[in-house]
Amino acid sequence: MPQHHDWQALTHFYDTHPLNEDSIREKVQVQGASGATLTEDTFQAYDQDHYGGVEAVDILARKANIGDQTYVLDVCCGLGGPARYLAHNYRCRVMGLDITESRIQSARRFTQLVKLDHLVDFRQGNALAMPFAHATFDVIMGQEAWVHVPDKTRLIAECTRVVKVGGRIAFTDILRCGALSSAEEDRLRQYWGGFATLETLEGYSQLLREAGWTIITREDLSEHWAAILVDRLAMYRSLHAETVRKFGEAHYQQWDDNYSFFVGLYTTKQLGGGRFIAQRAASVQHT
Repeated sequence: MPQHHDWQALTHFYDTHPLNEDSIREKVQVQGASGATLTEDTFQAYDQDHYGGVEAVDILARKANIGDQTYVLDVCCGLGGPARYLAHNYRCRVMGLDITESRIQSARRFTQLVKLDHLVDFRQGNALAMPFAHATFDVIMGQEAWVHVPDKTRLIAECTRVVKVGGRIAFTDILRCGALSSAEEDRLRQYWGGFATLETLEGYSQLLREAGWTIITREDLSEHWAAILVDRLAMYRSLHAETVRKFGEAHYQQWDDNYSFFVGLYTTKQLGGGRFIAQRAASVQHT
């Protein structure tokens, strides 16, 4: 397992992210919902920090056969929006894992706020050394976060270790689709919380097969995400006042410049995305 990945840079990236506990609370309060009147039905419009919103969560849930008897692990869960959505709408239990302590603390507070802490829990921890026993979960999920994890082979091995035989993995991630210059790669690594390795559609498929998974579906989402990311840039710009108030104008301008660069890599088809659904078909030797 890599020992020298800059986890501190990743933590800083999410500690200073425009979509954070304060910005979400402000948006929810504008709708007049608070305290006893606040429910997940209201909250879910503001806390989904991934591409495609709740519709994307529903697609993964359906393809992974999630129901009220399912125990789900959301790997790199962030603020816990998908975890709460799944528990509320599918009545399943969910564990969220993330390396960023501030995200975990916010996720716990939000979950208590919407009264879902009887179904949803969170742990701070490294996806390359998960703090869970073998064969604990029925489904592993992830959404556009595994790009930050430096050792994809070890990541998939850990997912395989903690899921039950016959369980499913359902995830989306940012992918390399075309050539990137060294300057572009450096900028992604330096600013975007450490884009340590960019997998391809076939690369992830091969890693899954080698780890004992049977691929059910894999989908290229690149064109769909290119359109979504233009809208997300507009969303982040709508948080200008909140971001400046919390982190300062210079931070906002840096974020805007770098996010515009990131969106541009989708429009030039250098970056893209994929959705993967697979089933653990047989026992494997854990490492």
